[in-house]
Amino acid sequence: MNEPVSNVLAELRGHLGVITLNRPQALNALSLAMIRDITAALLRWRHDTRVVAVLLRGAGRPGKPPAFCAGGDIRFFHQAVLAGDPSLEDFFTEEYTLNHLVHTYGKPTIALMDGITMGGGMGLSQGASMRVVTEHSKLAMPETNIGLFPDVGGGWFLSRCPGHVGEFLALTGQGVGAGDAIAWGLADVCIASNMLPTLVEALADQPLETPAQALAAVKARAQTPPPAPLAARRVLIDTHFAQASVAATVNSLLADSSPFAQQVAADLLKRSPLMLAVTLEQVCRARNLDLADELRMERDMVHHCFHLRPGVASETMEGIRALVIDKDQQPRWNPARLDDVKPGDVAAFFASPWPAHAHPLRNLGP
Repeated sequence: MNEPVSNVLAELRGHLGVITLNRPQALNALSLAMIRDITAALLRWRHDTRVVAVLLRGAGRPGKPPAFCAGGDIRFFHQAVLAGDPSLEDFFTEEYTLNHLVHTYGKPTIALMDGITMGGGMGLSQGASMRVVTEHSKLAMPETNIGLFPDVGGGWFLSRCPGHVGEFLALTGQGVGAGDAIAWGLADVCIASNMLPTLVEALADQPLETPAQALAAVKARAQTPPPAPLAARRVLIDTHFAQASVAATVNSLLADSSPFAQQVAADLLKRSPLMLAVTLEQVCRARNLDLADELRMERDMVHHCFHLRPGVASETMEGIRALVIDKDQQPRWNPARLDDVKPGDVAAFFASPWPAHAHPLRNLGP
């Protein structure tokens, strides 16, 4: 009888801890069990003197494009809400705790963001000491597509992109390649995808006596990143996404006759007006928060995504329905127009449902 294959493989190779997301048929999308397994490995190795550095990677499928992690398992979100499954609350609490752990780990962490790295995959990788992209990398925070907001610390790391790039990426969910990721501070080095196995072998085989040695070994294999086509549009992005409201951003884009601006406006007009407004407020607030407080804010927000309007009335539930359940691509947003979003509706997402002493993320450090 075959033993079940774990969705997370954690192994110690020399002085290198290697964590492999092993759910390739789902593009390594995170389940609650995976979040717990990754957390357990990191905590086990945190004070293990044998472990000098930790590497995170995604398992691939032969003959298929690579993926580090496509995000959280949104089908689970939908099923859990309909079933009244309380583990949905555990999912977000434990995922955000894991995001914080990576950011504050204390030992070098190396994330191989080969291929699709979205949502929860970004949350897992953005706190790494060395974020590696390849010619196959596609990074995105596409949550507004499903009536959600860029969580997993998205407010924190997107708000720290240059200019108003954070607003652009958060609102549109635009994917970026290796060149733009490096230009905008979402990645550190570019390495050819076919060289990653060699990198892992080198890190595992050579004696790593200091943390600096591990990071230097990665940098030594860095190559010139590919072009950054979106970064070349920084002036346009900063101009349009500096507006004080989403409606003003859309109007600014519509007044720009360039094909790029027109396409971005059209994309925004397909999203939930309410959740676009919530996302813009999130990015603006996140600029003035430390990581722990930003994650606590997001934990409040994601609770409200499923409870302010219970069940199928939630914008997030409607977005998941339209995108992945019924796949009709026809979400019925409420309200349907940006002009009908009320300030109070946005503010409600930022009111914590818990007192500080009972907050699910109360124990996160700064």
